Amino acid sequence: MFSTMKKLAVAAAFGASAVAASGAAQAQTVVIGQFGNPTPMQAARAEGAFEAATGWDIEWRTFNSGAEVIAAMASGDIKLAELGSSPLAIAASQGVELQVVMLAQVIGEAESLIVREGAGIAALEDLKGKRLAVPVGSTAHFSLMGALKHAGVSEREVTILNMPPDQIAAAWEQGAIDAAFIWQPVQSQILQSGALLVGGDETAEWGYPTFDAWVVNADFAAENAAAVAGFVRAMDAANAAYLADPAAWTADSAQVKAIAAATGAAPDQVPEILRGWTFLPLSEQLTPKWLGGAPATMKATAEFLQAAGRIDSARDDYAPFVNTAIGDAALK
Repeated sequence: MFSTMKKLAVAAAFGASAVAASGAAQAQTVVIGQFGNPTPMQAARAEGAFEAATGWDIEWRTFNSGAEVIAAMASGDIKLAELGSSPLAIAASQGVELQVVMLAQVIGEAESLIVREGAGIAALEDLKGKRLAVPVGSTAHFSLMGALKHAGVSEREVTILNMPPDQIAAAWEQGAIDAAFIWQPVQSQILQSGALLVGGDETAEWGYPTFDAWVVNADFAAENAAAVAGFVRAMDAANAAYLADPAAWTADSAQVKAIAAATGAAPDQVPEILRGWTFLPLSEQLTPKWLGGAPATMKATAEFLQAAGRIDSARDDYAPFVNTAIGDAALK
C-alpha cells in the first residue's frame, strides 16, 4: 500500500531545511479532526501552540464518532485527526490510507458503562433484556462487546442502540435507555442519576485495550513530515505539562478553565475527567509496548470485530498503518 517512493518522500522531507519547511507551510490551512475531549491538548490549543509548532493555519473540526472521522479521512476532507483504536482498526482493514503517528491517550474510566438507578443492573449479567446505548464502531462499543463477551452475555440478549453522545444524553433524560457505554463529558452528566458498572480500564484487563490515536493521511505525512513532527512535538509538550504536576490542574487553574471553555465541560469536573485517562510521554510511546506493538493490537482488534460481524475481514499485517519516523523526528 505504501510504496518505497512514499518512504523516500518522508526521508527527503525530514532532510529538508526546517526554515524552508516552515516557510512553505505558513499559508497552508489544515483541517484537524478531534473529539472535543477535555484533555491537556485543549489548553495548548487555546494558546495557539499547534499553529506555532507547524506554521499552519488550523481549522479544528469536532466529530461525534470514529465513524465520522473515517468518512472524512476517506473522502480527503481532513488529513489529520484523532481516532479511537477500534475505528482505527476498521479504517485500516478497509484500506483507508492513514498512519498512526502518536497516541492521544490510553482510555481508562474516561469511557465506562453507566447504568441507570432503578434499572435493576448490579452486574454485567443483569444487562440481559436491557436497552444499551453506545456509538457503534467506537472504542466504547468495542469495550462494551468485550464486557458482554467476558460476562457470557450474547448480543442477542440485549438491545444495542446506536447513538452519538448528545443523543445518549437526551435518551437518558427521557428514560429511554437503561445503560450506556460512553465517554466524557456525557458520562459525568448521566452519572448524576446512574452508577459506573465497568470502566475501560477493566475491559482492557480482560483483553480489550482501547486508546485514542492521532492519525494522518499517508501522502500528507510524506509531503509535510517536518510540520507533522512539529504537531506531534506540541502534543507531547501539552501532555508533559499535565504530567509534570497533575495536582496543579484544579478547577481554578488557567489550564482547566481553558479546557472547560473549549469543550463545554464544567471546570470542577475536568480534574476528575483527566484522571480517567493515561497520557504517555512520546518517548514511552515509541517503545515495543505501545507504537511498536500497535500493529499487533490493531490486528487483534480487527479479528475481534470480524468475529463479531462488524467488518468483513482482517488484514494479515497492520504495520504499514503505523509511522514511527514522525515521532522519532519530533524527539530530535
